[in-house]
Amino acid sequence: MSAGIDGFERPGDSVQVMDLDSVNLARRVRRHCVRMTSKGGSSHVASCLSAVDIITVLYGKIMRISAENPRASNRDRFILSKGHAGAAVYATLAELGFFDTALLEDHYQDGSLFSGHVSHKGIPGVEVSTGSLGHGLGIAAGMAKAIKLKGGSERVFVVVSDGECDEGSVWESALFAAHHQLDNLVCVIDCNAIQGLAPVSEVLNLEPLSDKWRSFGWVVQEVNGHDHPALVSAFETIPNKVGYPLVCIARTVKGKGVSFMEGKVEWHYRTAKGSDYDRAMDELEDPV
Repeated sequence: MSAGIDGFERPGDSVQVMDLDSVNLARRVRRHCVRMTSKGGSSHVASCLSAVDIITVLYGKIMRISAENPRASNRDRFILSKGHAGAAVYATLAELGFFDTALLEDHYQDGSLFSGHVSHKGIPGVEVSTGSLGHGLGIAAGMAKAIKLKGGSERVFVVVSDGECDEGSVWESALFAAHHQLDNLVCVIDCNAIQGLAPVSEVLNLEPLSDKWRSFGWVVQEVNGHDHPALVSAFETIPNKVGYPLVCIARTVKGKGVSFMEGKVEWHYRTAKGSDYDRAMDELEDPV
């Protein structure tokens, strides 16, 4: 039974890893993202598409969650710090039964619960509203610390963008997490190499990114962010090293899955309409 859109609380604390076919889940979520952003006229479709594989692997293969009881006390937590990719989280939750997929049709419409930047208000499975960049890792670190203080075994996963690492608050939070030995915290960086108006390397070069995180006291793994087995391997042993938070630097492609969006700066803000929409949906069609 799916959780209702009108409330979170459900009796019982049973949570488990769903162990789904994350590749097919990712394909369906990509189609939802293109449809939702097109119908509502919202931006950030390419930002959604770069993060889809990360999100669907976490929800489908790694996190202990429950659609019947989204607020179970022993659930793992997920925070989308790059909140502008909210459509990907909404679509994933709907596909996993947290609410009806038909509700996605209201995305970005006047009066809808499904805002363009992800919101927790009235939406089962969303932990916190985000959108102003640089805040998610700090929130996640606070959650992880609280879990440690209570002696819990829950993990906290947070997805940030590479451009978001321009924010000083990200590095302040990274220092905090390492200092407090938050080995129940995993930060995934969606490194699609493009931010709002230009390549990340031109706005503020972050490389060597792995060395920076390692110097802040984190265990670092670097993977192809569209390779599901590689992502599973990076996440399946947590803590990766006792006493150390883990950062997974996921190298991705902006607009992944739609050929004319891939690696293109202009699709950070554009919306697929008309023939662009038809072509995108054709490219994301069910495999023969």
